[in-house]
Amino acid sequence: MKYVVVIGDGMADYPQEELEGKTPLQKAETPNMDRIARKGACGLLKTVPEGMEAGSDVANLSIMGYDPHEYYTGRGPLEAASMGAELSREEVAFRCNLINTEEGLLSDFNAGHISTAEASEIIEYLNQSFHQYGKFYLGTSYRHLFVSPKKEAADLQSIPPHDVVGEPLSQHLLKPEDDKLARELNQLMDQSHAKLENHPVNQKRSREGQKTANMIWLWGQGLKPQMPSFKEKYGLKGATITGVDLIKGLGVYLGLTNIKVPGATGYYDTDYCGKANYALDALEEHDLVFIHVEAPDEAGHAGDLEEKIRAIERIDKRILGKLWKELPQHHDFAMAILPDHFTPLSVQTHTPEPVPYAMFKSGGLKDEVDSYHEFSVEKGSQGLLEGYLFLKNFLEY
Repeated sequence: MKYVVVIGDGMADYPQEELEGKTPLQKAETPNMDRIARKGACGLLKTVPEGMEAGSDVANLSIMGYDPHEYYTGRGPLEAASMGAELSREEVAFRCNLINTEEGLLSDFNAGHISTAEASEIIEYLNQSFHQYGKFYLGTSYRHLFVSPKKEAADLQSIPPHDVVGEPLSQHLLKPEDDKLARELNQLMDQSHAKLENHPVNQKRSREGQKTANMIWLWGQGLKPQMPSFKEKYGLKGATITGVDLIKGLGVYLGLTNIKVPGATGYYDTDYCGKANYALDALEEHDLVFIHVEAPDEAGHAGDLEEKIRAIERIDKRILGKLWKELPQHHDFAMAILPDHFTPLSVQTHTPEPVPYAMFKSGGLKDEVDSYHEFSVEKGSQGLLEGYLFLKNFLEY
């Protein structure tokens, strides 16, 4: 038996007035998602446990079968693993966004989706300018990493920049603000603005009418987690396919094979077909593949209805359609489709509602659901499940 889990990041949403009360999932043409629901079993999944932030880190850890309450230490260390940053037990990894700030407001959490090539120049400059604070690591586009040598940094309170777009930076700094280390790192962020405002990369972007990466934002910090491998926990050889360092980092800690797909960008232009083709190849040597697609989440953060629908339809046609066509020719298989969390267009950030999931297995039972979206699955046979139990349920289904 071969297993595939397709994760449309942030795919779930609320009813839209422009869609006559439908959600993007309801409006999109999704014959393959509907086929999974119609031929399989459906339910709701609580990927974000009570009391935890509705982040992709927590939600995807749940989907991969690990209880965040037991294993989650922060987003930063997960991305560190993907970037090759070996953390000691004393070091704390922060997610480091390149952002744009205007007149004291956080105007853009992704600096106009700055290119990785441009970002590499800025990260190098930051290491030259601020080496006394710690070390910066290059990631992808606006998503990077900062490692502090001070273990106490793990206890500071931070906030994701995509949650506070348009709001004053001064209201969302690291806390408690009277803590010596918080003051030091807040000073680092403030000084980065002064240094980056006139950096050559930003001067060029400004001339071209693009958002500049004129500040860093530190958040999502944590110490190195300790987790049993996927093979130890589930007895299967697994792999991930993604364009996002966070998911790759989870793969590293869980002992999954991170399959590199040329053209997997973590944005609207990601190579959907490439992800499907590489997944099919990976299943020759692996038992299970997680395919993660970031595009719906990016559209949700941007409030872009058309791009969100387009991303959902591409997942359906180019990934699920290919898998439906090819897998039955070679294997008995099981397939699941789900988002990790909601990223509603109306709020442009993550929310913690239970997400809809549908799963199919060769010869498996089916329920009475005939289409896949946020409301249809409420009639499914699987009910409401804690997120970290999803994988066990899927494997045993």
